[in-house]
Amino acid sequence: MKFGGGCLRDGCTFSQSCAMIGGNKRTAVVVSAVSGVTEQLLAAIEQARRHERNIPVVLAGLAAKHRAIIEELCPAGRQKKKVREAIASQLVQVRRLLTGIACHGDLTPAVRARLLSYGERLAARLLAGILNGRGVKAKALDAHLAGIRTDESFESASIDRELTRKILGARVRPLLRKGIVPVIGGFFGRGPLGAITLLGRNGSDYSAAAVAYALQANRLEIWKDVDGFMSADPSLVATARRLERISFAEAAELSYFGAKILHPRTVEPLSGTKTRVFIRSLKEPESPGSEIVAGRSGREEAVASITANKRLANIRVHGAGIGSKPGLLSGISSLLGNEGINIHSVLTSQTCINLLLDPDDGRRSMKKIRALANGIIKRIEFEEHIALVGVVGDRIMEKEGIYARIFTAVAREKINVEMAAAGASPVACYFIVKRADLDRAVRAVHDEFFP
Repeated sequence: MKFGGGCLRDGCTFSQSCAMIGGNKRTAVVVSAVSGVTEQLLAAIEQARRHERNIPVVLAGLAAKHRAIIEELCPAGRQKKKVREAIASQLVQVRRLLTGIACHGDLTPAVRARLLSYGERLAARLLAGILNGRGVKAKALDAHLAGIRTDESFESASIDRELTRKILGARVRPLLRKGIVPVIGGFFGRGPLGAITLLGRNGSDYSAAAVAYALQANRLEIWKDVDGFMSADPSLVATARRLERISFAEAAELSYFGAKILHPRTVEPLSGTKTRVFIRSLKEPESPGSEIVAGRSGREEAVASITANKRLANIRVHGAGIGSKPGLLSGISSLLGNEGINIHSVLTSQTCINLLLDPDDGRRSMKKIRALANGIIKRIEFEEHIALVGVVGDRIMEKEGIYARIFTAVAREKINVEMAAAGASPVACYFIVKRADLDRAVRAVHDEFFP
């Protein structure tokens, strides 16, 4: 069972999460940080870089957030004292790291990753303490000590599935055999040289799948504060429907294109296994949620969901014959990759290369690309205020007229499609519109396929 930050928001949601865990035997739990804590840690890093005097204020805020939950849910006595001490001990480590940043005025990727891992470390100790106070034997484990192993990337690490299975299985199975619930902090792991590495946004989902694989679990429940996968974002489309079943491929593409329900790589560790995966809602625990299945979803409809990404920018690299210049595209990709910049997608022609990326990376990328000019690149343009609409379904390549219906629906709203791509994935296509037109575009396509 994995519980996201929305399920660990306050005393009420912690209590609900504990009730879901209950006395289930042979259940492992993975947790995200308490809601808002990762953001507090990110703000603390910036404040520490500016002035050390801000550190006590930040620590007081973190302590107060966790203390309020302890006071509400832990009965007075020895167990409450143990939980308080465990949280206080972790905050001492946070203070030391922040003080180091403030003193040196510098922040290495290794220190940043280590500091951000404390949100999950705190949450694991808090949840385990509350469970113990309710008579459920539980033990908090930090991900790197539990056995989650990754590559060397500090910001977006890949889990070493087999090494994790070997180490974590050996360390966690004995707890399960004793009836102890292991509560593992998600989002991070240990790289090959021993440093803490992060798994990226929603990385606790990815952690949970790795734990499920390592333990050969027959079921993985990912608990959120949303109803599961929907046919569209309910904040954009009031008539959006919950999807009862969705394929691994569909879930991965929806996450990649902008649905924030799962880490895009969540399903990777479970590829080829028989583990059943469910997205469950703490708001509606009686609902079965959405099941993610291997193979086809079994759905008759061609389209499963329409998703959107508002945070997108485009760099257009112009030049005669630029699309046929050997090594140019790989040179750009390597250059940006070395800077930690992720390219979401590339569309090329003979005279132009289009790079879709996060707006924050846009201007930095422009400066780097100009260094490759060499008389080939004639002009570089940077366009913000664009958005991506992704249409996902495991039968969209099979049914005739799907793309025509998509673009006809958008055209009826007099929305101009700036770019489009299909075929890279057998279950997805996407197109780019002005950000101001995004909501109408999503609603138009959803109405076409879900009247």
